[in-house]
Amino acid sequence: MRYFIEFSYQGKNYFGYQIQPKEISVQQELEKALSTLLRQNIKTTGAGRTDTGVHAKKMFAHFDFDGVLDDQLVYKLNSFLPQDIAVKKIFEVKEDFHARFDATFRTYEYYISLEKNPFTLDHSWQMWKRKLDVDKMNEACKILFEYNDFTSFAKLHTDNKTNNCKIYKAFWEQNGTELKFTISADRFLRNMVRAIVGTMVEIGNGKIKPEHLRTIIEEKNRNSAGTSAPAQGLFLVDVGYNFE
Repeated sequence: MRYFIEFSYQGKNYFGYQIQPKEISVQQELEKALSTLLRQNIKTTGAGRTDTGVHAKKMFAHFDFDGVLDDQLVYKLNSFLPQDIAVKKIFEVKEDFHARFDATFRTYEYYISLEKNPFTLDHSWQMWKRKLDVDKMNEACKILFEYNDFTSFAKLHTDNKTNNCKIYKAFWEQNGTELKFTISADRFLRNMVRAIVGTMVEIGNGKIKPEHLRTIIEEKNRNSAGTSAPAQGLFLVDVGYNFE
């Protein structure tokens, strides 16, 4: 039987979701808990792999298990897992349904604090020393929809067969001293969102003009784009599936 598990985590203490040699990961903690409670060696496949320090409000993974799941498994997992990983639900899916390959979209949010705020240090990019023009940043967002190849925002030396992504939405919104960037696409390249945010900030502070984003994308060179934004401001907030 194949099961999907929906969960969330705070990424501060982990070297990303995916298992890493000699480093602690969310996947490692999840598999350890499942294997202990189900008394089988359980391997999970996640909807994606978040980078070191990145958070997830809504993440999915699938695993296979030959047996009937305990009705109290979610409760037991949450009792067994560290405080910064929480399981919401577990449900059965078709035996060939895949957490990564059957995802139809992913949505990320990135948070910037426009004031010095000690309470959001682990969940936002503190930018109280700079002023950002949100209108120009949103003007640049519209340019993203003109392209599919985002090599300029991809981590170098990866095993991607293609750097093409279809972006469905991208926009900035300000609520008081909090600035939030929302971006949704069919897939994302490693480091892509943080590289886009870093470039958008350079547009917002006047270092480059919004229309220069076209040149950056068309050069297909990571060195043309801005520095990656810090990991702690990034959240995976949704993954879409057609379960029927």
